Amino acid sequence: MKLFITGIGTNVGKTIASAVVTQALEADYWKPIQAGDLDNSDSAKVKSLISNTKTQIFENSYKLNTPASPHLAAAKDGITIDIKNIIEPKTTNHLVIEGAGGLLVPLNENDCIIDLIQKDYKVLLVSRHYLGSINHTLVSFEALKSRKIQLAGIIFSGEENKATEGIILAKTKAKFIGRIEEEPYFDTNVIQYYADEFRDNLLKL
Repeated sequence: MKLFITGIGTNVGKTIASAVVTQALEADYWKPIQAGDLDNSDSAKVKSLISNTKTQIFENSYKLNTPASPHLAAAKDGITIDIKNIIEPKTTNHLVIEGAGGLLVPLNENDCIIDLIQKDYKVLLVSRHYLGSINHTLVSFEALKSRKIQLAGIIFSGEENKATEGIILAKTKAKFIGRIEEEPYFDTNVIQYYADEFRDNLLKL
């Protein structure tokens, strides 16, 4: 199973969700594009949060120095992102692929994050509650639908909001994978807790 994890925006909890899913399935992990924070990359964060010995962390296809939209970060590095150079790593294990920002984050003048999603990927959307998050979640859903990409499941991040979660699940008809609460910190034990909570729902995808 190949799971593509995207978010409704930046800083909504994609990397924590990716760590949880990776740990739950003892999957391999790959973030095609890392923009900025190279000394503490999302790949390094996931590696520090998982505790199984099966997961392999694959190298980024692009490592960009500036914490910005990939198209701008690449330009500052004097390069242009070519999605032909973003080659999925070969593995016989489950594979978790983490996007960058939201679905329509530009990679270059023509391509966006959504263009990295292949036909055999199951898409998980991370939604975090804030004023406007319903709109951002449903816009993401519509962007997927416009490309005939099915939204396999939703992970909510932060404190429970029944009204928000209910309307999102009703309108998208996506599977509810689970909620990652507003934890004071995340370590291997916290990630393992959520991995155990999410595993059955993930395996049913």
